[in-house]
Amino acid sequence: MNPDKSLDLRGVSCPVNYVKAKLALEDLEEGQVLEVILDQGEPIMSVPESIKEEGHKILNIEPEDHWFRLFIQKIE
Repeated sequence: MNPDKSLDLRGVSCPVNYVKAKLALEDLEEGQVLEVILDQGEPIMSVPESIKEEGHKILNIEPEDHWFRLFIQKIE
């Protein structure tokens, strides 16, 4: 997937990682894609759900070694 913007949040704790992802989405236009790199555990379990509650679309979650790539499409 070819995101419009990428944000590496490995090592960032909850809820700060959600807030940073939300702020990054504000910089995008509707339909653009944000890639967020998150740690395993609470970050990958909570950030996608919170983003969906905001009305954005989760396109894909790709597991890597000890972290995940989360692809979010901005919906106005």
